[in-house]
Amino acid sequence: MNITEENTIAEVVTYNIKTADVFKKHGIDFCCGGGISIKKACEKHNVSYEKIEEELSLINNPASKAYNYDSWKLDFLVDHIENIHHTYVAENTPLVLQYAAKVAKVHGHHYAEVIEINKLFMAVAQELASHMKKEELILFPFIKQLVKADREGLKANVPHFGTVNNPIAMMEDEHENAGDILKEIKKLSNNYTPPEGACNTFRALYAKLEEFENDLHQHIHLENNILFPKAISLEEKNNSF
Repeated sequence: MNITEENTIAEVVTYNIKTADVFKKHGIDFCCGGGISIKKACEKHNVSYEKIEEELSLINNPASKAYNYDSWKLDFLVDHIENIHHTYVAENTPLVLQYAAKVAKVHGHHYAEVIEINKLFMAVAQELASHMKKEELILFPFIKQLVKADREGLKANVPHFGTVNNPIAMMEDEHENAGDILKEIKKLSNNYTPPEGACNTFRALYAKLEEFENDLHQHIHLENNILFPKAISLEEKNNSF
């Protein structure tokens, strides 16, 4: 891919997931806000395009590419999202909740921000649990039906929600809300920087929160920028049968 300043963030990250690290380093949102051009993102964040271009060129080659998610069949991508990202959230949420509650209880009197971080993470944990359940029980099965119908040259049954655009719009709104909560946590934690002399639990909490955010960013990118647009196109193709 010959990257220019007019390419969107989403296009570049879709081509090579490793480029997400460059945008993240400069505070540029590559999931929910990935629809804008690199040029506009640089202007918004007061970052030199030449700097971004240089860093992207160091990793933008076939040898450094991880998975080409954009080439995957949608049913395979759905399984990947469930098995990797949904499983990550389900397995790690209880641990982060435990850390956050303990740090808030022990250190909240001196570091008021950890009390708010605890509340915010409880909110995002609840939202993500509900969000993933809706995807697993409603949206993802329908996307798999579309894939199966396309393979067999059949017309898919009309779902109770009318069109795939409806649950996708809801999922994207929830992605944005979850992303906003994690941005606030990142701000409160000073970019996940524990105070000097922080205990191991305090340090583990911030490290885990950063890991959680990184996973969610990739999770949202795969859905917003690859799965959802392709599901909409596949439904449109099926409706033309």
